[in-house]
Order: sequence, then C-alpha cells, then structure tokens
Amino acid sequence: MSISSPAFTTHFSTLASAYDAVLCDVWGVVHNGVIAFTDACDALTRFRRQGGTVVLITNAPRPSAVVMAILDGLDVPRAAYDAIVSSGDVTRAIMAARAGKRVFHVGPERDVPMFAGLDTPLAGVESADYVVCSGLFDDTTESPQDYAALIATLRARGLPMVCANPDVVVERGDKLVYCAGAIADFYAAAGGSVLYAGKPYRPIYEQALEVARRARGRQIEPTRLLAIGDSVRTDLQGAAAFGVDCLFVTGGIHAEELGERDRPSAAALDDIFAAAGLAPKAVMQRLVW
Repeated sequence: MSISSPAFTTHFSTLASAYDAVLCDVWGVVHNGVIAFTDACDALTRFRRQGGTVVLITNAPRPSAVVMAILDGLDVPRAAYDAIVSSGDVTRAIMAARAGKRVFHVGPERDVPMFAGLDTPLAGVESADYVVCSGLFDDTTESPQDYAALIATLRARGLPMVCANPDVVVERGDKLVYCAGAIADFYAAAGGSVLYAGKPYRPIYEQALEVARRARGRQIEPTRLLAIGDSVRTDLQGAAAFGVDCLFVTGGIHAEELGERDRPSAAALDDIFAAAGLAPKAVMQRLVW
C-alpha cells in the first residue's frame, strides 16, 4: 500500500473542532531555540479559548519547570498551554526508581538540574552503575563521531544508558545541532542497552495524556486527541504508535530536505512518509490559526 501525504492545511482552525486536546511539540513548532513563533503561540491560545486543552510535549532533557522558564525567556505566552511534559520529567522518574545507583552523565552542564533532589550520585565512567545521556558535552563543536572512544568504554563496561532526549538533531536558529538521540543510537548500534525516555516512546505520551485528563477533569477519547510536531522519527511515529492523529509541520527539522522552507515539495513529503510507512492526518507549513 502506497503512503502519500494529505493535502496541505493552511489553518489549524479548520481542524480544531474535531479535538478536545492537543499534545504539541515545542522545538520546531512553538519556537526554534532562538525566537518564539508568534503564529503558533496564537493558534494554541485560540484553541484553548475555545475550550481545548494544550499539553506541550517535549524531548527537552530538563524538568518541565525549567522548560517553562526557558519558554518564558523566549516570550512564549503561558496562555498558549495548560501544562508541559518533558523527557526530563520521564528521565527523573526512571532515575528515582533507581535510587542510590551511581550515574555517569553525558551532556552539557546546563542539564545538571535534571538530577536535583534525586538520590543519584554522579560518578566517573569507571565507577558508574549506568549512564544518563542528555546531549553532547558541547553541541556547538562536537559530532557523534567524537564519542567513539567513550562509546567503546561504556560498551566494555556493559553500562545501560538512559537517553533523556531521543531527538537526533534539532534546529537552533537556522542551524541543525546534534542531540542525545544521536549518541544513544550510536551506543545502541555498538550493542549497548538504551532506554529512551521521550518521544516516540509510549511513557511520555501516557504521562502527557494523564496531565491533559487532569486539566480537563475528565477522560479524553483517543479520537479526540491530536499530536502536533515536525519530526517523522519522534512526532509522527510516536503519535501513530500511541494511536492518535498527527498534524505534521513541515517548517521544522525536515525543512531543508523538503525543498524551499516556505514551499515544501509534495513529492519529497510523500517520500519521507513512504519511508516511514506512515502518513499524518494533516500537513501544515507552520502552525497558524
């Protein structure tokens, strides 16, 4: 069976009434790491004003409270969402279940707040019980290939890895930078054991759905739940595996491979959906009400 993309939708308002709640990706849909997308923020705010519930669901390897502070700094209005669920939240739950175990952290210093308040003593690679990867040590200069020696050491010790951000790349302004998923995939390919905390894996969706249920005060039928995102690997595949519709935004991490950012190629879209064996419910160039 061939997989092809649906026709482009120009306004989210034409879809909104079919859904009670939205699980919306953050980086690539709501902002690009440098500036907030005002049209997307406005669309989510309007959806909420009509009675909808918005839970931001992000592979950021930080607690949701830290993510909220970052969004505040980018001028993403709090009126645009009810709550945030991050892969950092899921990672913290995994670490809490392993209280007392020593952790080797692969990632930048800015992600250390993820460990705050937990019984997770940080340790060197030779004495750690497992690894938490939140990213590259320096994603401005490094690539996954720079981690070959470290991967070999981790593999030799047989350390399991928790990946706090399954994204492989993300946009930062007009550049793509590597994320923890790139290191975790490298480790898995080398035979290492990896537990992925965020999208497209089920735990983060279950947690986000529970948060949306509490916000609405009642159950949400899967047919009334919409995931919005810009990544085939995380957002589209995650929504499909969870059994909910997906609105795919082309102006994020796939923008370059789809042709001109403002004029994505329908044929190129068909190709990436065919490669994934999945198609979204709808496609937009960017989220606009």
